[in-house]
Amino acid sequence: MMQMPPKFSKRQLLLSIGKTAGAATMYQAMTALGFAAESDYKGSPQLTGAPKGTRVLVLGGGLAGMTAAYELRKAGYAVRILEYNPRAGGRCWTIRGGDVYTELGGATQKCAFDPGLYINPGPWRIPYHHHAVLDYCKKFGVRLEPFIQVNYNALVHSTKAFGGKPQIYRHVQADFQGHTAELLGKAINAGALDEQFVPEDREKLLDALTRWGGLTKDRTYGPSLQSSLFRGFEVAPGGGLMPAQKFSTPMDYKELIASGLWKRISAGQDIEFQSSIFQPAGGMDMISKAFEREVKTLIRYNTKIVKIHQDDKKVRVTFKNSDGTGQEQTETADWCVCTIPLSILSQIPLTVGPAMQAAINAVPYGSSVKIGLQFKRRFWEQDEQIYGGISYTDTPIQRIAYPNSDYGKPGKGVLLGAYLWEGVNAYEFTAMSPAQRIRKAVEYGNLLHEQYAREFDNGVAVAWHRVPWVNGCYGHWTDPMREKHYNNLCQIDNRIVLAGEHASFIPAWMEGAVLSALDATERLHQTIVATAKTA
Repeated sequence: MMQMPPKFSKRQLLLSIGKTAGAATMYQAMTALGFAAESDYKGSPQLTGAPKGTRVLVLGGGLAGMTAAYELRKAGYAVRILEYNPRAGGRCWTIRGGDVYTELGGATQKCAFDPGLYINPGPWRIPYHHHAVLDYCKKFGVRLEPFIQVNYNALVHSTKAFGGKPQIYRHVQADFQGHTAELLGKAINAGALDEQFVPEDREKLLDALTRWGGLTKDRTYGPSLQSSLFRGFEVAPGGGLMPAQKFSTPMDYKELIASGLWKRISAGQDIEFQSSIFQPAGGMDMISKAFEREVKTLIRYNTKIVKIHQDDKKVRVTFKNSDGTGQEQTETADWCVCTIPLSILSQIPLTVGPAMQAAINAVPYGSSVKIGLQFKRRFWEQDEQIYGGISYTDTPIQRIAYPNSDYGKPGKGVLLGAYLWEGVNAYEFTAMSPAQRIRKAVEYGNLLHEQYAREFDNGVAVAWHRVPWVNGCYGHWTDPMREKHYNNLCQIDNRIVLAGEHASFIPAWMEGAVLSALDATERLHQTIVATAKTA
């Protein structure tokens, strides 16, 4: 019999369940025992009393820069944005047919996707609790549609398990839950937790596990109506004289545990990926274009910053054309909001104090690769009934994500053929040419979908450490690094304040960029007003 500590609170019980069986089990138990929580959002800052004629220079026209510019102009400031690219949006970027992209090293790709098809190499989804981004989408009229994070008909794949054959997500999810629920139920029935909570709570937890795991009345998991309603039937219920329904047989628990596939199914339980999740209809750059419409008259495009200098009265920024042609020019302002990624900013001569400079230099940028593949037909829908969602694999491509719109549309289709996030494989793919990345994505994808090789049409590949205006995907903080440098990075240094996803606790998300900009803008405004009063 299991030996447990003599004092074991409900909270400790829930934590133990979470560590043992995962977040979904713990949440089911939380519901049964009466625990719940939700966060809120205070909205954009209300800036009043801006000194007339005060000029603010915003460096970078990504979401952070445009958010800052929008709010500052609304408050009455004279604002100017300097942007490296011929478009605004930064990493909020969509690639469509006809687009041309040249990465560091000189490799140029011209996207050959059919009209209406696209890939988002940067952000591609908006969680329901990213209230700031959703608020601006509402203000600016960005139409949203569902993003399918979890599709129970998608695939989970390991080259080392089940003979390398992909398994249906639903089977892995249902069987892991079912077997785990049965084991926990046996432990409870054996009296292992009798000292920890009252009989009433014991019955509540058993009922929760029975429902969550698809157990029978005797609280076992096997071929049954309850399990088949979760994992699917071997012969589905029909009508008339169709064959009678037949229950499906769950996987062997030991084989399932050894496979490691259960690690993949927990991704959809992370708070960022819980339903509802959204995407802009027509591509992620619908958001950046909406921001751009609001502040377009403030933006100077094709501008490469080469020096940032400040003194006690002004900020002076030296720049030239992004292609390196033309003479150096300068722009002067009273204050500056700098949203340039730290991977780039650390290479620019900048007049700030040693604490901020050390923080800028300290933060490395994480690696990521996305590969969009166009196929001659939407075989994942037509052959396998996969409508949206993500399949997972232990091969280097890590994920295959299916389009979340135009279901059933005839003709060609584009899916995210690889999403490499951190790790040695992301760096390995970054070192490849775009053509090599695409070829590898097709090769590995063929292990999940045998249609890949014969249905492939063309592709485009973006490795973020080769993107000229970022040199990486996102600010990759560690806890010790944050403790040492984060506050110094976010302080107002004389007349300069930094903003962006790197200056947030939500790195790699648009929400982090927007919230950082709102916070920096509010604090800068307070500083400007206070300075004007003492002048």
